[in-house]
Amino acid sequence: MPFEQGVPMSFTASSVQNNAPDCSGVYGISNSSEWIFIGESSNIRAALMGHLREAGTPLSSRKPKGFSFEATSPVQRVLRKNQLVRELAPSCVSAQP
Repeated sequence: MPFEQGVPMSFTASSVQNNAPDCSGVYGISNSSEWIFIGESSNIRAALMGHLREAGTPLSSRKPKGFSFEATSPVQRVLRKNQLVRELAPSCVSAQP
């Protein structure tokens, strides 16, 4: 399993507010057939909420349905993100939350 958390949670504002932590870590956004984006942030919840507000971007056009995350220390965040990008090959390599 790529993320410690396991099965992705619904990528909706209420699900992100209720399930995503406001701490340092990595996160992934997916739909039913692919990983769309892998990111890292000092605040996972804020980053995911930023992606939810996006319109007309390559990420939003892929119709994201789920998200996963791992809380990670600031020191390990970028290394873990790079590892997940290599492993999961997301379709969008950059996005602005």
